[in-house]
Amino acid sequence: MKGRSIALHLAVMFGLSVAIVSSVAGVAINIFQADELRRHKMEELTGRYALVERIAESLSRDDWDIMIDKLRAFTPADDSLRFIIESPEPAFAYGLDFLEAAQFDRPEEGFGTARTQSRPYVTLSRYIEPLGTRPRVRLTVALGTSDIEQAQAVLAIGVVVISALAILAVSLLGWLIARRGLAPVGALSAHARLLGEGDLSQRLPAERLPSELEGLVFSLNQALGRVQTTYQKLSAFNADVAHELRTPVSNLIGETQVALSRQRSASDLEAVLQSNLEELERLKSIINDMLFLARADEGDLAGNLIDCSLAEETRKSADFMELAFEEAGTVLEICGDARARINQSLYRRAITNLLDNAIRHGTNGHVGVSITERGGQIEITSENDAAPLPPDVLDRLFDRFFRGDPARTGSEHTHGLGLAIVKAIARMHGGEVFARQAAGRIRIGLTLPVR
Repeated sequence: MKGRSIALHLAVMFGLSVAIVSSVAGVAINIFQADELRRHKMEELTGRYALVERIAESLSRDDWDIMIDKLRAFTPADDSLRFIIESPEPAFAYGLDFLEAAQFDRPEEGFGTARTQSRPYVTLSRYIEPLGTRPRVRLTVALGTSDIEQAQAVLAIGVVVISALAILAVSLLGWLIARRGLAPVGALSAHARLLGEGDLSQRLPAERLPSELEGLVFSLNQALGRVQTTYQKLSAFNADVAHELRTPVSNLIGETQVALSRQRSASDLEAVLQSNLEELERLKSIINDMLFLARADEGDLAGNLIDCSLAEETRKSADFMELAFEEAGTVLEICGDARARINQSLYRRAITNLLDNAIRHGTNGHVGVSITERGGQIEITSENDAAPLPPDVLDRLFDRFFRGDPARTGSEHTHGLGLAIVKAIARMHGGEVFARQAAGRIRIGLTLPVR
């Protein structure tokens, strides 16, 4: 299923942002305009009221007809301005028809509102004190506000139209800008499609890239480098596996063919079977070690952890190898001690592999094992004299089936998984492995966390 376009997504987000901003701005402008128009309307109403009020305050009972004539003259034909005079004496009242026709919401004195079927009004009411025999009257001036409502409607339509045009324009420009900004991503995608299986050395181009993509491309190229390295190691591993399995299988086939080439005595056949059994045991050992490493690669952790003395567990492993030390004429010295939570069986297997490696490659008949605690870790180090190793060989000592000797000297006794198993056991306990050399001595070991 085709994924959603980032450019389209950004365009929609830009449009939505403009819609929100323009809506808020439009509402704010509309409210501000309405308040301003209403304020001007109130000022106009106050001015008209003051004019009529001065006339009314100066007229007596006998001159009140002048007031009525003035109000008729001031009232426009469209009824946008209306005057109301309320009095207990009918002779002084005016505009009562409007009073009956309109719906008022006004206080005793002050500003209020009124509405007829044709228009809304804002009103101002006050009492005019008596003058001589003229009674006290209540004067109300109503000023139409239809123009305010019309102005608000026009502004609202304008805001909607302008907002819609702005949303469309920003969305389109956002899409174009996003497409242009994402063009390097498209170029990288096109280049990535050209990366084939035949040449794992190819990398994504890192020149002239936006700063936001530099880190991504750098990380991807590093990942491609790791894939290339892993693939190369896998190819070498497959070749090593084939070599290690081919030798015992070839021996089995060869000896069996020779035994079947002519009649053999029971003792001869027994000797062939014994030899074949040794080769089968070797095959079994290789397969078991490979299965163990496969489980470790899947993230298996060491279980059944017990708090132990590492020096004591190391001595038990050395006791198991006593015969090998005697045959090699090698002396073992164990220095230091620390306690850690370990799987005893796995730890002893790792120590056995380290000691076996030291016996095979040591040159002065002395192997030392030191156990030290530093920096929150425990280091278990096997140390012996040995010929100097090139740095690339030292770095690969823990690789599977790796031997520093290209001729595979001694391959009939070992299959090159010993140190790889040490590395797996260390990681299953949360530690690591190391290999160092100095002054003609090589130090190989593992670390365990202090618990």
